[in-house]
Amino acid sequence: MNASQPLPKFDPSRIPVLGVDDHLAGVPLDRLTPAALRERFRHPPVWMPEHSVEKKFTDRQPALAAVLLPLVMRDELTLLLTQRASNLSTHSGQVALPGGRTDESDRDAVETALREAEEEIALPRHHVEVLGVLPTYVTGTAFIITPVVALVRPGFELRPNPGEVADVFEVPLGYLMNPAHHRRHEVEFDGVLRQWLSMPYTDPSDEAGDSEAKERFIWGATAGMLRNLYRFLSA
Repeated sequence: MNASQPLPKFDPSRIPVLGVDDHLAGVPLDRLTPAALRERFRHPPVWMPEHSVEKKFTDRQPALAAVLLPLVMRDELTLLLTQRASNLSTHSGQVALPGGRTDESDRDAVETALREAEEEIALPRHHVEVLGVLPTYVTGTAFIITPVVALVRPGFELRPNPGEVADVFEVPLGYLMNPAHHRRHEVEFDGVLRQWLSMPYTDPSDEAGDSEAKERFIWGATAGMLRNLYRFLSA
C-alpha cells in the first residue's frame, strides 16, 4: 500500500530534487541485524517521528489502515516492496508496502497488515515474526496508517495478486537507512506547498530479461514511514 495520493497529472519522479540528506549519519550496520532489531523493539529509545501527518487534499472520511514492513533475513536484511498494478484507479504503478484498509473483523493493526500481505502477495504468516509497530502516519487522503515492522524467514514463495500487484522486489535495508539516499522535493498544488521524500533505488535484478536495471522510485507515504524507521533505529 502506498497511501500518498498522486496529484492530478503529477509525476513525482520529475519534480526537482531540493536537497539530499547526506549530512546525516546512516544507521550503523550492527543495528541492522535481526538480533539488534529484536532488542530495539523490546527496549525502544526515546525518539520522535519526523513525518506524521500529510497536508490534506481530500474531504473523505478518515479510515484506518496498516502496512507491513517485511524485513527478509538474508545475509543482509532486505525490505520487501511491491509495485502496484498499472490498471488500478489509484496509486497505479507506484512502489508500495503490502497493506490496506482495516476490516471490521481485524483484531488490530497487526492482523490487518498480515492479512493484506497474504492477500496481495501470498506472504505466509508462519514465515513472519512481528517485532512491533511505529507511530501512525496520516496521509493526505485521510488514511490513518499503522506501520507494522516484522522479520521474514526466507524460503517463502510469493504469488502476487495480478489485480493489485505488478511486481515484488527487495531493497537492502542498509540502503534505505542511509540518508545519503533520502531526497527532498516540493511542489505547489491548489495553493498549498507540499513536501515529501524520495529514496530512488536501482534494482540490479534482471528477472524479466530486461537489458537495463530498473529504477524503483520510492516516495510519499512509503518513504515517510521509512524515514521514521530511520529515526527510530538511529535514536
